[in-house]
Amino acid sequence: MPYSSLYSRHIQRLERRLNHLVAISNRFSWTRLIVFVAGGSATWGAADLISSSAGWITFFSAAFLFAVIVILHRRLDRWINSFLVWKMIYLEKQARLDLDWEHIPLPVTPAESRSPLAIDLDLGGPSSLHHLLDITISRQGSRCLSDWLSTDTPDRQAIFARQTVVSELAHLPRFRNRLRLIFRQLSQEPLDGDKLLKWLQIPADDPKMGRILPWGTLLALLNIILFLLFLNGLLPPYWVISTLAYAFVYLTSRDMIKELLEAVLRLDGELGIFLPLLGFLERYPYGARKHLKDKCAPFWSGTDRPVKRLRQVQLVTALTGIRMNPALWLVLNLITPWDLWAAWLAARQRKLMARLLPTWLNAFHELEALMALGEFSALNPGYTFPTIAPFDEKAKIHPVFTAHNLGHPLIPSAQKVCNDLQIEELGELLIITGSNMSGKSTFIRTVGINLCLAYAGGPVNAIGMRTIPFRLYTCIRINDSLVDGFSYFYAEVKRLKGLLDALKADQPGLPLLYLIDEIFRGTNNRERLIGSRAYVKALIGANGVGLLATHDLELATLAEDQSLAGNAHFRDEVNDGRLTFDYILRPGPTPSTNALKIMSNEGLPVDD
Repeated sequence: MPYSSLYSRHIQRLERRLNHLVAISNRFSWTRLIVFVAGGSATWGAADLISSSAGWITFFSAAFLFAVIVILHRRLDRWINSFLVWKMIYLEKQARLDLDWEHIPLPVTPAESRSPLAIDLDLGGPSSLHHLLDITISRQGSRCLSDWLSTDTPDRQAIFARQTVVSELAHLPRFRNRLRLIFRQLSQEPLDGDKLLKWLQIPADDPKMGRILPWGTLLALLNIILFLLFLNGLLPPYWVISTLAYAFVYLTSRDMIKELLEAVLRLDGELGIFLPLLGFLERYPYGARKHLKDKCAPFWSGTDRPVKRLRQVQLVTALTGIRMNPALWLVLNLITPWDLWAAWLAARQRKLMARLLPTWLNAFHELEALMALGEFSALNPGYTFPTIAPFDEKAKIHPVFTAHNLGHPLIPSAQKVCNDLQIEELGELLIITGSNMSGKSTFIRTVGINLCLAYAGGPVNAIGMRTIPFRLYTCIRINDSLVDGFSYFYAEVKRLKGLLDALKADQPGLPLLYLIDEIFRGTNNRERLIGSRAYVKALIGANGVGLLATHDLELATLAEDQSLAGNAHFRDEVNDGRLTFDYILRPGPTPSTNALKIMSNEGLPVDD
């Protein structure tokens, strides 16, 4: 059954269940009102007509019945909330499957990378790859996913490690959905792990606190003893002197502990959300899912597990939270050094959590990014995990890149046309010609965005893909900069010079895969042709492979005397006075262009 139909059925079933539960909830509301009114009337009647004892019995009976109904009603409301969250999750899945951008939530953290690679390949921003994939619930998890998608230098071992976990997560919809359900039931705002880490960075003088705390405790005890002796007439009011000494100790230490206690207070909200999430990961039965189990080892292995330790931190936040009640806080600090004890306990927990918390949060944020890739894989079962072959400069690898039925993941299935691509050896350049709107630019972006998916550890939009690890370089969307004083042409020249620098023979590291859309668009035809031919000749045979989309048919002739240059093209046809495209990549240079056809069709004058 197609996934779109499957999710539609899930949503319809959830809506029917929700309607049924809402109807029951409405009946509960009326029942509560009836019990309240009837119980009050019966209590008054029993007390007035029978006896006060009968009135009390009626009152407590009605109150008990009312309490039971309230408890059941709240439980029902929690069920309704759970079903609403489930419905939201499946609606999001449906939107991601259909590329319905209006109903796909924006990433919780906008992509920070505004590199040419991210701009050229639509990796970040609205209607981007990050937008499509991001189901993370924390700012750091979203940022982690964005960084993985925007990498231009692959790490083969890291890619393989991610692929194994993503592959397991793709077959665990309950695991993925359950984490999102737990979170959505607790909060609508994204999590922020940095809030939990900030209190670890608050400076505190632990040795000084350790010296002051005993004196503050002794003085507090002395105050109580002297005050009790004074009340019994056994001693003069010496407690005033000890209280002044206690106040001096407290006031001199207040500034030392104030920042730490305020930081602990801010922990409470995030802890209340993180604790159930990490608790789920701690208790989950991983079974034979070895790679996921290893990835989640920080949550379940060892003696220092999240639930136990975070509950201890929660206890400290509760003790510190007394400050929110000024009257109670004043009384407690008059009879005990409450704030000093709370600060000392917070310092102890901070020392322990400084070792554990960053590890837990890093593992959690990476797991979120892996879950996003796993969800993407589950929604697209036709996509495959690519093979990243090892690269050895001395070994001759043929082909260096091959892909079958390669498509663009941001194009709807109904409109998508997939193509094959094979590049035999390093140094090759494929010159892609074709008419306007025929698919040249989309195709080179297709290659780039699938490599970004592959480097992140996700599946690619292809039946099969095998490649050696390439560094990525793009020159597709060139923007002039008024701030820097760059014209379009100068910005393009700078970008193309960067490509040559990256291709230099003495450049260490992996070979380059570069993508160029048009070349020297910012100058006149004669200079563009002269500069383009010289530049393309410099690319051919260098330490990399490339795809160049161009309108300049003269560049296609370079393949006649350059063995490492090849040609491919996209074709157009005129049917009933309208241009049509099949978006199929064919070998050889294009036999025609459509610029004059477009001008003529739109009523512009064109010479024969």
